[in-house]
Amino acid sequence: MTDRSGPDGRARADGSARIREDLRLLVRYHSTGDAAARDAVIERFLPLARQLARRYERPDEPLDDLVQVASVGLVKAVERFDPTRGIAFSSFAVPTILGELKRYFRDAGWAVHVPRSMQERALEVNRAVSDLSRTLGRSPTPAELAEATDLTHEEVLEALEAATAYDSVPLEAPRSDDGDEVGAVARMGAEDPGYELAEYSATLAPSLRALPERDRLVLHLRFVEDLTQSEIAERISVSQMHVSRLIRAALTRLRSGVQA
Repeated sequence: MTDRSGPDGRARADGSARIREDLRLLVRYHSTGDAAARDAVIERFLPLARQLARRYERPDEPLDDLVQVASVGLVKAVERFDPTRGIAFSSFAVPTILGELKRYFRDAGWAVHVPRSMQERALEVNRAVSDLSRTLGRSPTPAELAEATDLTHEEVLEALEAATAYDSVPLEAPRSDDGDEVGAVARMGAEDPGYELAEYSATLAPSLRALPERDRLVLHLRFVEDLTQSEIAERISVSQMHVSRLIRAALTRLRSGVQA
């Protein structure tokens, strides 16, 4: 006979009773369509939804929004759960809620298009940054992040760069922290390498022909078709960082050829 007199025994008994009550309500809802039973299950598991939402909390993502997304996942779990499978509802609800949160970040939380695989990698690295920062008391290095996530050093750097695509600031939006009313576009002073390439256009033909075929293609896509580095990366199936390196290296070779 199981001893339920101690704290552990009472906790197991309470847990079993809760699972039976969850199942009873779910069976009632799915067999009779009782909305009250459905609402009761949702209310019983809202604390779990909030707990899972907190895993994805970040300074620029309000917790209330994440809880709302997790609650949608909980409702979907209630609707899709099959009481005849013989598993606890919590075992089914957790991956369903997490899946809803992940889809939210993939499909709605990014300011510009980033491939889904890169979005998930960026989120993984972001979680590792938070965990290691608490453990180490400082920001982790890329090498430490690579070790914690089983990614390569370059994959970590790509993920960190991709994470900057999560938020965007309108170019004409004024800064509010120091009262500066000048938009961001007016403060941009970076030189576009396309201007220098146009300046040398009359003498570039021999140097361009000497470049590898992929380098010529990348320059054509960037400066003729005016594609972004992300669009070029998707077109030729490499990382955005690699595209940036190819452009810089090709322009350096072109400058050397012209100066020679």
